[in-house]
Amino acid sequence: MEIRTARPDELPLLPPIERASGEVFRDFGMPEIADDDPMPLSTLAHLRVWVAADPHPVAWAAVEEVDGAAHVEQVCVHPHHARRGIGAALLDHVERWAATRGLDALTLTTFRDIPWNEPYYRRLGFLGVTDLPPGLAAVVAGEAARGLDPATRVCLRRPLP
Repeated sequence: MEIRTARPDELPLLPPIERASGEVFRDFGMPEIADDDPMPLSTLAHLRVWVAADPHPVAWAAVEEVDGAAHVEQVCVHPHHARRGIGAALLDHVERWAATRGLDALTLTTFRDIPWNEPYYRRLGFLGVTDLPPGLAAVVAGEAARGLDPATRVCLRRPLP
């Protein structure tokens, strides 16, 4: 499995991976999340995006700089390739990139009570953030504006070594 920067011609391949990876939310009683539109290509084009390819993308991560950290906007692994460490490998790749940029952490927001969300990220070394810096507070506000209940969400941070 190769992890590399997504090529522009691969961006249209990423929304179907996001849709497929979101289907597990339907089984968890959250059909509105499963039915949510994937990240628009116009948004992906303005983020730093990496893919895990074998040889075609099977997973991806999209990142932007927020508050001096690499903020992970999205990590998606196609269900046919899940539970193989691909998501963790993508995050480790993002961490190495962040270190070269002089950033101090990885951050993300996720669902608090979903077993493959907050508990998964905590196993990968992410810690809860209670005092939100301005950029992360804006991310949370943007999620709320899109209909995500802030009470169901958590902000996490993984300091770089």
